[in-house]
Amino acid sequence: MAHFDIVMPKMGESIEEATITKWFVKEGDKVVEDDVLLEIATDKVDSEIPSPVEGVVKKILFEQDATVEVGTVIAVIEMGGEGSADEKDTPPEKEKEEAPSKDTSTEKTTDTGSKKESPPVQESPQEMGAKSSSGKFYSPLVRKIAKEENISQEELDAIPGSGLNGRVQKNDILGYIESRKSGDVKAAASPATQKSAAPTQVKVNVTTSEGDEVIEMSRMRKLIAAHMLNSKQTSAHVTNMLEIDVTNVVNWRNRVKDEFMAKQGQKLTFLPVFMEATVKALRDYPLINASVDGDNIIVRKNINLGIAVALEDNNLIVPNIKNADQLNLAGLTNSLNNVAAAARNNKLGPDDISGGTFTITNFGTFKNDIGTPIINQPEVAILAIGAIKKKPAVLETPEGDVIAIRSRMWLSLTYDHRIVDGALGGAFLKTLGDYIESFDTNRSI
Repeated sequence: MAHFDIVMPKMGESIEEATITKWFVKEGDKVVEDDVLLEIATDKVDSEIPSPVEGVVKKILFEQDATVEVGTVIAVIEMGGEGSADEKDTPPEKEKEEAPSKDTSTEKTTDTGSKKESPPVQESPQEMGAKSSSGKFYSPLVRKIAKEENISQEELDAIPGSGLNGRVQKNDILGYIESRKSGDVKAAASPATQKSAAPTQVKVNVTTSEGDEVIEMSRMRKLIAAHMLNSKQTSAHVTNMLEIDVTNVVNWRNRVKDEFMAKQGQKLTFLPVFMEATVKALRDYPLINASVDGDNIIVRKNINLGIAVALEDNNLIVPNIKNADQLNLAGLTNSLNNVAAAARNNKLGPDDISGGTFTITNFGTFKNDIGTPIINQPEVAILAIGAIKKKPAVLETPEGDVIAIRSRMWLSLTYDHRIVDGALGGAFLKTLGDYIESFDTNRSI
């Protein structure tokens, strides 16, 4: 019988591993093509993995909650017939030898029934992805590199990690190896050094009283918490605020919204107008559309605009609109509505939530005026938009100053003070406000 190896898929450009959150099948189950086999999760997205073939689940190599390196065989499906094209695409003998297996016997039966001497017994998946005595988690790839480079457990524990919750990733250990070769290993000299380089959350003793309800955080909420802490520990956060007049935008939108719906089939909100102005300001100040990599500043060529979307379970996700600077107002509206709907229906793909370069969060949705948002790493700035409210304002006229009722709104820009100084952050925010205030009310759709 022919075998087909199911491997851990790559769920995005920077994703190197994923966690199995649920198996929908067990060994011996029959599956047809497109049957859901399992659910996996990364620090960016959850996904269901369907079966690409029909057959019987012969082997499940990793249990639920195991974290597995991308490209690793996680299950084997036995198909009917022999010598199928699928066999050629994923040679079972080779990949099975490379994948960790629950079977530690000295012999392995191949598809043709012949026996072949297996390689030395490997660590089980649980051992390869387990925590060390210090409580730190290491992926199978990191452990493999450490073993090949003769890095002791003490050295490994001392390497500062750039991943979620300070996890040591491939780039971290490779950077350490290069530093060790050059004789410069100060960054990972001791656990104390590590703590100063990557602060960990301080455990606070919390007591409960009778009647208190204890709710365990969901997996997504834990990830959000970790991302927020990591961002505050990574970037020097500074927030500038500016109140602007959006009367022109409000009047124009109220006048054309029905026509826009008739022509475009989309509901026109205020946000696409603010997104369009943001893109213009980012073109003027490209250092706001950037990232920090050690001592280097990466100025992004593309403007991939992230939009924070609140979910029904009170969690938050930030899909982004690729190449937003190449879209007109109708295109931005369509893209915004599509990613928001996909987020709320759990239909986002890995590309939808990776590669963002600047984020907008809309506090106005909840009738809030002002906020200090946390930067969405590895970006260097995030914009918060407040609620639009009618207020008395002083207007300058040829006949003198008058008080009039105007629609006004607060903008809050949080930026990374490591590379964005107050002058740059303030200039960007003022330019953005000018673009919005000078909106052309005679604009056609």
